[in-house]
Amino acid sequence: MNEREILQKITDEFYWFHRHPELSYEEVETTKRLRDDLAAAGIEVLDLPLKTGLVAKVGTGEAPFIALRCDIDGLPIQEESGLDYASEHAGRMHACGHDFHISTVLGSAYLLKAQEKDLHGTVYLIFQPAEEAPGGARKVMETGVLKDVQAIFGLHTSPIYDVGTLGIRAGAVTASVDKFTVTFCGKGTHAAHPERGTDPIVMAASFVTAAQSIVSRNIDPAHPSLISITHIESGNTWNVIPESAWLEGTVRCLTAEDRKRIKQRIYELAEGQAASFGGHAELTWYAGPPATNNTPAWTDFAIQVAEASGLTVEPAPVNLAGEDFAYYQEEIPGAFVLVGTGKSPANHNPKFHVDPAALGPAAKYMARLAVEAFARL
Repeated sequence: MNEREILQKITDEFYWFHRHPELSYEEVETTKRLRDDLAAAGIEVLDLPLKTGLVAKVGTGEAPFIALRCDIDGLPIQEESGLDYASEHAGRMHACGHDFHISTVLGSAYLLKAQEKDLHGTVYLIFQPAEEAPGGARKVMETGVLKDVQAIFGLHTSPIYDVGTLGIRAGAVTASVDKFTVTFCGKGTHAAHPERGTDPIVMAASFVTAAQSIVSRNIDPAHPSLISITHIESGNTWNVIPESAWLEGTVRCLTAEDRKRIKQRIYELAEGQAASFGGHAELTWYAGPPATNNTPAWTDFAIQVAEASGLTVEPAPVNLAGEDFAYYQEEIPGAFVLVGTGKSPANHNPKFHVDPAALGPAAKYMARLAVEAFARL
């Protein structure tokens, strides 16, 4: 395929992927479609123990090794975009641009295949499942396929930038993501006689307020971080003080030190607040991905390639959303780039949309990153 044919192909595929979103670890038809697309272009798909998602390979089969990564899962959101090619699956939507990511890296695969004889190394093309779960990146890493990769590049749609603009910065771009649950255990009683029981709702309410002091009093105020309590349940009627109260929340920050300190303080406050009212707390912590961490040298390289490609580069804003691309960056240097896809409601909004005109520039940019990275290794 020539460049015009590649652009038409990935645009058509973008429409198909948008109409057929699948949730994390359920991306069966998406994976099948990708296998067929890659096979038709003569691109090798590796035999790996992945139930969904895949890794393809273009190049010499020898070192140096570069990786380009996209994610392929959708979200449990009912689409309200009004697009002609809106989701055909009720309650599911590509509301984070993963359909765009798939189509971009597919385009990069086609472009790299067309110049395969001139490549000076091997490019792995990662079509990763379950970023939203999150954890799909770990599934790919566990296969061992990337053990020799020397640099990795990923992309994400950005509704704050016009087509032709990229957001790039060194260091953290997205935050670590942790979830926690706390059960406050008291003693139930009649609401008319609270003195005969131990009220877990008071414990929970006190903890919610106290937890907000962690960011303002225990963390450097120059370090972006947050604690959000997002879900509380307790009791089932108006005249009974219940036995327990349960809540869950999330922690987001940009450094490993802040992450460790916040976790410590949440445990201390939950247990302390509960004890102060005569009860106790049971806390469970669910560690998610760390913060992304763009390597300075590869960040500078990504900026240089963007400018040489005629793209505009702006400093990417720090974002306390999470991204499991960070799991790759724990072991492999590289850069995670925001791609302008036109102004739109935010990601994860039912009206979110991207401009397909961004596909061609993004695919060519990602392919060029891989080609020119070989010369740096």
